[in-house]
Amino acid sequence: MSVGEGSATNLSTARGRDFPTIRQFTVFLENRVGQLLEVVRRFEGTGIRIVALSINDSAECAFVRFLVSHPERGREILERAGLTIIESDLIGLELPEGSQPLLQVCSALLQAELNIAQAYPLLTHEGSAPAVAIMVDNTDLALEVLAKQGFKMLTEDDLLKSAE
Repeated sequence: MSVGEGSATNLSTARGRDFPTIRQFTVFLENRVGQLLEVVRRFEGTGIRIVALSINDSAECAFVRFLVSHPERGREILERAGLTIIESDLIGLELPEGSQPLLQVCSALLQAELNIAQAYPLLTHEGSAPAVAIMVDNTDLALEVLAKQGFKMLTEDDLLKSAE
């Protein structure tokens, strides 16, 4: 069978606007004054909002993790800056109401014997529920377990809405 006229090929991928995870960009920066400001300024005037930030510092370098409202455009900006980037999938999760929402999340994941490797808050739009971004050792299983427990996951579309 030839490719071309008359062939119908659906070239969709798993990653898309409704993919149930959100992309994290890890950037390696030299550990000196002003490095983070240089990176953050690159988003100024672009319409891209940093919706989460985590910094792990060591003597020689810092690992800065970003979640941005427009991941495709955000990656382009970071690449054009010549930065070394690692892209990872995280789960965006609205925290349930109650006095101990993190206890509910951790309990659900523990039942499936899943570990949380990273976690930090998401800066979403005004009036929205508190949310966190988490990295787990088995994303697909975590998504399944959390959905069965009634947790609301956030997608990249939700991050786009936070920038509006």
